[in-house]
Formats: sequence, structure tokens, C-alpha cells
Amino acid sequence: MGEYTKLNGDVNANLRFQSTGDPRLDEAVNQWLSWDKNSSTVAQLEALVARRCHAELRERLLSRMSFGTAGLRAKMGAGFSRINDLTVIQTTQGLHSYLSRFFPDLSTRGLVIGFDMRGQEESGCTSERLGKLTAAVMLSRGVPVHLFSTFVPTPYVPYAVKKLGAAAGVMITASHNPKEDNGYKVYWCNGAQIASPHDKEILRCISEQLAPWSDACWEAEGVKTSPLTSDPLPHINRCYMDQLQALCFHRDLNTVCPLKFVHSSFHGVGHGFVQKAFQTFGFAPPIAVPEQRDPDPNFSSVRCPNPEEGQSVLELSLRLAERENARIVLATDPDADRLAVAEKCDGCDWKVFTGNELAALLGWWMFFNWRESHPDATDCENVYMLATTVSSKILQSIARIEGFHFEETLPGFKWIGNRIHELSKTGNTVIFAFEESIGFLCGTLVPEKDGVSCAAVVAEMASYLQTKNLSLNQQLLNIYQTYGHHVSKTSYVVCNDPSTIDRIFSRIRNFHGDGSYPTAIGGIPIKHIRDVTTGYDSSQPDRRSILPVTSSHMISFSLQSGVVATLRTSGTEPKIKHYTEYCAAPGNSDVSRLEEELSKVTAALLDDFLEPERNNLIRRCV
Repeated sequence: MGEYTKLNGDVNANLRFQSTGDPRLDEAVNQWLSWDKNSSTVAQLEALVARRCHAELRERLLSRMSFGTAGLRAKMGAGFSRINDLTVIQTTQGLHSYLSRFFPDLSTRGLVIGFDMRGQEESGCTSERLGKLTAAVMLSRGVPVHLFSTFVPTPYVPYAVKKLGAAAGVMITASHNPKEDNGYKVYWCNGAQIASPHDKEILRCISEQLAPWSDACWEAEGVKTSPLTSDPLPHINRCYMDQLQALCFHRDLNTVCPLKFVHSSFHGVGHGFVQKAFQTFGFAPPIAVPEQRDPDPNFSSVRCPNPEEGQSVLELSLRLAERENARIVLATDPDADRLAVAEKCDGCDWKVFTGNELAALLGWWMFFNWRESHPDATDCENVYMLATTVSSKILQSIARIEGFHFEETLPGFKWIGNRIHELSKTGNTVIFAFEESIGFLCGTLVPEKDGVSCAAVVAEMASYLQTKNLSLNQQLLNIYQTYGHHVSKTSYVVCNDPSTIDRIFSRIRNFHGDGSYPTAIGGIPIKHIRDVTTGYDSSQPDRRSILPVTSSHMISFSLQSGVVATLRTSGTEPKIKHYTEYCAAPGNSDVSRLEEELSKVTAALLDDFLEPERNNLIRRCV
């Protein structure tokens, strides 16, 4: 094949390009240009061909995105492995194909569609446009769409799915990922993120529906005028805020609260919604960080749009709080499903709470208020709290003493959300759930982490504690005194080579020969090992893991010292994450000793198992 023809419409039908020399790649280029109708991504691919960027063309065209954390997440730009108009259309066609088989009443239930503020000029796509294209595909098949008229927090989509009885929901967002990324997040009719087997079946349906059905699938600008399109925002916003009041336990205190709060929306969607949530709780509005209040897809004031990174990315918030004499800083990530919290401590230091520390506070707070209205000890029989397995065991420690149930799930709120649904079917209630990456769910508002509602809940908790002359940090120490001090470390290394990651985990699984795991970390004997990638758990009589098998790598080590350490790969980023925690008994603890021992284990875990220098891993500075 010496040349190939661009087939993208009559005007360009005679344009010809030099072959790449790779028939398979030539076919993929031809296929892309015959399907894509976005002039920006067409030009992007043409430029790569003209510059003979064959390696990049292969990366973009010879592989497809797979469903990860409830959907797709990748860089924006031309190519089947990226987020763009064509891949969103293809994905929605597959989603429609699957939903139409599963829901005979799809034409009445419809699909909820939301989007954040992301966009990329060079690829010609924004989250709003991708949301409209999602709607256009559904409308081309006569399926009604509940399309939000403007950007919304991610939790609004699953909330609307349940409230409106929709078959499913799609949120166009890449959450706190870099500005170059976007994503396509799918929710099932129960409001939880899709999980197996739905994800695999949707992926199969996508592969069967790759050619765009018709020109109607590209008509993004006409979707709002369709009689099958409705804007759920006014109704959903009103219902959400009405139901949010169920999490407000001390409104009388809130209305006279002397505390000031600063809020950053990290250039995302959260500002107006957090302001409204505070109003619902009776608070004065939080002071907004002006540089980060309005949506900005370039995230111009932060090096990383992820409040989980801690004090370094909260600099503007902390400075404003200092000027305004505000003691509490709240930060929602760009799609407002996560929440970071910092508190001014005695003296001049700021305490930025980890996700595990915030969970200790919120878990205590939710049970404290639930117990106020349920004094009978037997009332705990149907009460649950949930956490992912890589998160702190503090809720487990509280549950042992207080009598409610605790369960852990695989990492990711899709597992928490679906477990909440299962428990609710048997008359149980989950009053709090969390993942250590600052994702929290208070109450039963929505089966998804929610930074908007939790911002108001944290403010009320701080307001109540203020009346007791307690800070959030002082109450955290009280919780540890009562239930046992929990010291944890969470961080990651960056690895951009999947084969290196596979080699690292293969070495761990064959550390002392074929099929033999390590026996110690830093000289401390390993008591149990759980590998949910292979389904192995040495603590179980049958050596089989209770948690489901997962396709990503995740191995946990329980040491004789009481430390639990976990290594796992991220489902959305090129990272190997590591988690360590030391759980002490209730009462006084030598915290410095616990931290020192945990640091030694963490260092050994990295040096012995990951070998960062040998494998060219980039360590996160902590």
C-alpha cells in the first residue's frame, strides 16, 4: 500500500497522503479520517501523518480505551485511545445498545447527562460538547435525555438518575486529573457507578457499534431544542438541597456560628453549589477564593488540580484564610465529589487533614448524631459504615465498641455504591462511607462520594465543636484516645511503563522463587498476605480472598507488629500507590514511636519491593 485516500466527505475525497509503511496503521488512519467529522481532530491527525509521527499514531490509533473506574478516562485529542467526539459517539452507541437490551422501557426512562467545565482548544472538544454529543446519539434512537443545562457536580448525575428513575447516567469529567484529560463516567439505574458485568458488556457493545450511525449523532448544537430533551437542573437542585437538610442536625447553632470558612472550588464546578449547601444549613456563605472560584479548564492558579495533594496546592486558600481570620479551609476538587479540609491550629500552623483523619471525624460525627435519635442499643443492628480496603481501619475500631456493622470493599466508590444498594435491599442503612483519597459520603443522599454535602457537614461539625471549646484536631485526638490511635501513610510512585509495573508485581509474587511471596518487610515478619489480583488470601482457611478478584494489581501485607501495608495500581493514572497503617489499642499511645515504626515499614516497602531507582520510578515527595 503506497498511498491511502482520506474519505472524510466529498470535499476532501481526493486528498492523498503518503503511506506510513504499516498496512495496519494505514487502515486505522483511513478508518479515523472516514469517520471523524471534527475539523480540529482531523487536522491534528493529518499533522501527525505529515510529520511521520508513526509511534504516536500507533499509540493513538491501534488501541482503544477500556472501561476503568466506571467508564473511560484519557487525554483529549485525536485517536481511538483518546477522549474526543468520535470515541464519545462510539461509546454512547455501545451504551445505547446495551441499555436497550436491558431496559425494555428505555424510551420512557431515558438517560441523565451531566458535564464539568473541562475543554481543550486544540482538540476542539469541551465537556459540554461531549455531553451534547452523548445526548445526540440517544436522541437519534428516540431515547429521551435529561441533559443538565450547565456544569454540575458529579454527584448530581447519580442523584438525578435515582430521582428521575432514569435507566442510567453519564458524567463527562476527569475529576482532578490534569487539564489534558477528560472522561466518560457511567452510572447504573441504582445510582451507583457501573461495575462488572455491565462494564464488560458495554465495552463489547461499543466494539460492535464503531461506525457512527448517522449524521444526527454529530448534531451537538441541536439537542437542546429536541422535544425529547429536558433540563433537570432546577428540579434536581431543589430536591437535592431539600434532602440535604436531613444531614443538618444543629441548624440553631449554625445560624449563630462565629467561625469563618474559606472555600476553594479549584477552578471547577463547586462554588455555587457549596454556597447553596451552606445556606441550606443556616450558615453564612463561605468566603470564596477569588482566583479559583470560577470555572477554568486550564486550572491556571494551581500546579495540580487535586486538593488531595495537600498544603502545597492549598496555598491561596490558606493565605486568604489568614487575611480573613478564618479557621477552617474547605476545598472541593474540580468536579466537586472530593473534599479537602484544613484547620488553623494553636500558634501559626495549619493542619491539613488526611482522608483517613477526616473519615475518623466524619464517622464519629455521623454516629454521634444518629445515636442521639436512636438510643436503644438494638437499633445498631441494621446500621453500617463502609470503607475501601486501602483506607484506615478507624471505622472498624469504632464499630467494635459502638456495635454497628463495618465492611470494607475494593478500592473505588463503585464498590461502595453498589454495596450500599445491596444493603438497602435488605433493610439496612449505610450512614457513612469513605475512601482515603478524600472521598466521603454522609447519609443516604446519593451512592457516590460528595464534596458538596460533606463541606456543609464538616462546617456544622466544626460549629458544634466550637461550642464545646474543641477544634477539629482536638476532637480527632479524642477519637483516637477512645478507639485507638491510627497512624497511616499514603503516597505513590509514578511509572509510565505498564510492562515495568507488571514486572514489579510479578517479582513480588515470586519473591523467593516460583509462587512464593515475601516473608518480611524491613525485618518484620509478614503474618498474612492477600492478593486480590490472583484471589489469594493466606488468612482464610481455603486461601481464597473474600474480596472479589480485580484486574488491577493489589497486594496487602499484614505484619506481626500490627502494621497493614498495601501496594496497588491506580485505575486512572500511571501510579503505584502504597498505603501503610499502624492501628493501636484504645488509650494513650506513644504516637512518635508509632510514626517512627510506620516510616521504617513504608521505606522498606518501597525500597525492597518497588526498587524505585532500579525501575526509574518517580517518588512523590511527602
